[in-house]
Amino acid sequence: MLSVRHLARPGLEPLSFDLAAGECVALRGPSGAGKSLLLRALADLDPSTGEVLLDGRERHQMAACAWRRLVGYVPAEPGWWSDRLAEHFLDWAGQAGPARRLMIPDSTAERPVRQLSTGERQRLALLRAMERGPKVLLLDEPTGPLDEEATAAVEAMLREKQGNGLAILWVTHDRRQAERIADRRFYIDRGRLREEVLA
Repeated sequence: MLSVRHLARPGLEPLSFDLAAGECVALRGPSGAGKSLLLRALADLDPSTGEVLLDGRERHQMAACAWRRLVGYVPAEPGWWSDRLAEHFLDWAGQAGPARRLMIPDSTAERPVRQLSTGERQRLALLRAMERGPKVLLLDEPTGPLDEEATAAVEAMLREKQGNGLAILWVTHDRRQAERIADRRFYIDRGRLREEVLA
């Protein structure tokens, strides 16, 4: 599905890997190692060299907006361009059920975004990315600000999406989470990527 060949940019050594449909790959590494740089390069937000292909089609053959619908990116600090939550979604009413699964109450729709907690905004950013039906999700610490119950809800929903073919590259500092969620695990340090051997 997602094929990466000799991808490089300042702060990243040339790296290559594949991400299959329905697969979750966990990415760990120290702060400043290149995790977010890699996700931003894959999302085509920063200049990079090398090839990134989705189902055999090179990203530069698509308009940037089309690529980002198919390769969704949820940063550690999501952006919000309006204080009205509904304006960030194609169909907010259609997200009520998934939002409840992520422990977001219905009343949240009436609150300004600036009044939402960091954890609420993170879960809503994840819903916003999934609403567009991506084939790949690039997640930068999506459960970092969440408690155990909310983390479990996010992990359960994403496992379900994997069952429908969604591929996920998931940045986490939590080794135990990486062991729970991942089919494979990568480690990055000083811009160099290696695959970890599963015990």
